[in-house]
Amino acid sequence: MPYNYFYFDPTYILVIIAFALTMFASFGVQSTFKKYDKVYSSRGLTAAEAARKILDANGLQHIRIEHVAGDLTDHFSPKENVIRLSDATYNSNSVAAIGVAAHECGHAVQHQVGYVPIRIRNSIVPFVNVSNWLSMPLFIIGIIMGSFGLAVAGAILFGMVLVFQLVTLPTEIDASKRAMRTLEGMYLLDGDELVGAKKTLTAAAMTYVAAVASTALQFLRLLMLANRRRD
Repeated sequence: MPYNYFYFDPTYILVIIAFALTMFASFGVQSTFKKYDKVYSSRGLTAAEAARKILDANGLQHIRIEHVAGDLTDHFSPKENVIRLSDATYNSNSVAAIGVAAHECGHAVQHQVGYVPIRIRNSIVPFVNVSNWLSMPLFIIGIIMGSFGLAVAGAILFGMVLVFQLVTLPTEIDASKRAMRTLEGMYLLDGDELVGAKKTLTAAAMTYVAAVASTALQFLRLLMLANRRRD
């Protein structure tokens, strides 16, 4: 019987959908940021200056603000007590940059007040890292050996990544909500400026939604492939 080199695995459809979702969300945040990076704050504050004001107003004077290379590589490091703002953000006075900086400040405030989802996320990080490292080797060994148990175990370990992302999602949404309340309440932005910042943060949040959907589809694919070992 000749070998069929053109066999198409229908589960590849899930991979294609996952890839498309990720690319669509990435394009969305990039295009939205570029649009509102051309809309400037009437107050003339840079993103770094706005972040400093927000942190100080929340009693977080000990948190530093640093410049980091890259575009949209902004992040808050709780272990180092530092907010790092990217090339596209740090010295910019656009409403997009200020919105991103305020979002990172939102994460700092979450740690200060003991926001529950972020505490849960931080507590499971070590286990998720180990699970992510073991999942695919275990899954592949199970597939090669025809072991349903090993393949399912690998898939379940991969599922911990999905759990982590599901816990991360509300922390990102909450940080954006805190950012918008702060920008309005401290009069750092107003009117159409707030609209631009909100659209930027909403587009950024969609990348996390897409990541959850993408991982869920990959998890489903692994379970489907593992189930073939049982058959």
